[in-house]
Amino acid sequence: MKKFNFKILNRDGSARVGEISTPKGNISTPAFMPVGTAATVKAMLPSSVRSTGAQILLSNTYHLMLRPSAERINALGGLHKFMNWDGPILTDSGGFQVMSLSGLRKITENGVNFKSHIDGSKHFLSPERSIEIQKLLGSDIVMSFDECTPFPETKLRSETSMQMSMRWAKRSVEAFGERPGYALFGIQQGSIFKDLREESAKKLNELSFDGYAIGGLAVGEGQDQMFRVLDYAPSQLPEEKPRYLMGVGKPDDIVGAVERGVDMFDCVLPSRSGRTGQGITRYGAVNLRNARHKNDPRPLDSECCCPACSNYSRAYLHHVIKTGEIIGSMLLTWHNLHYYQTLMNDLRQAISNQNLSKFVKDFREMQSSGDIEQI
Repeated sequence: MKKFNFKILNRDGSARVGEISTPKGNISTPAFMPVGTAATVKAMLPSSVRSTGAQILLSNTYHLMLRPSAERINALGGLHKFMNWDGPILTDSGGFQVMSLSGLRKITENGVNFKSHIDGSKHFLSPERSIEIQKLLGSDIVMSFDECTPFPETKLRSETSMQMSMRWAKRSVEAFGERPGYALFGIQQGSIFKDLREESAKKLNELSFDGYAIGGLAVGEGQDQMFRVLDYAPSQLPEEKPRYLMGVGKPDDIVGAVERGVDMFDCVLPSRSGRTGQGITRYGAVNLRNARHKNDPRPLDSECCCPACSNYSRAYLHHVIKTGEIIGSMLLTWHNLHYYQTLMNDLRQAISNQNLSKFVKDFREMQSSGDIEQI
């Protein structure tokens, strides 16, 4: 079986262009992974997602374990067959969702006891069970089980949380075992504290993961604080392995993180925004619910070749969104995912051409200029 592999092809400062090789296909980095929480990217067919340029999807351990269950998906041929996606799939460990349940869960050294947000049924998730679920799903990239430290948090509590996540990381490695062709990523924690993140990185490096995620960000700390952490966190992780910033994010967040050496991203923003009438464009976010678009015959973005921009006007998008037609969610989600993949391709080209600084300057000027003038 083809091995999981990562190679760096070009650099510009701290930014890298690379390629991840998996048995299910290659992934060009920096890469954005559309989120298919419950075995579907909402409002999109897998072939439509693929047409945007996406090479890998993210799916969710927590939601799939609750319904339809990992065992059922495994019996039906695995997650790839179940959702009709033949490319690589990364699954998160379920840790973030479980930690978000707050009053519905209890954390111990063994794992987390929690109640389902769906029906109140009781469940237990541990490093071993999380890895087992991800194996049953057939995930190509498996995430170790961790506790996502909330923000804000004291340094003492952040250290306690990080240390437990490191113990859970070791148990995740042991549960994963030897699986040629599949990859296991460790997750760095430590909140906003440099020394804690350094310690976390050292402990993870000792376990020799196939890749490393930067966890505990995009949890309310704001972009300035996130970038301050990213000024040092990526360089604390192995140079030769892919680096994944979990749950990010907005286009400007992604661009800033790429400048600082991050290779992989995921976020629900493009699909969630598409379902709520917001288009993400070169000029920033555009609210298609706004009445200013109701008589506008122009496309959402004249330089975009997605179906929404190629075949429909702003006036039409405004109409189907205001009337709640399903096609509104479909078209805007398609556009937003297409925009994200175009952005990633543009970043890869800029890095390869040693032109990233100019690209970032032009990108931020365009984003701050605002939407085109109203007719």
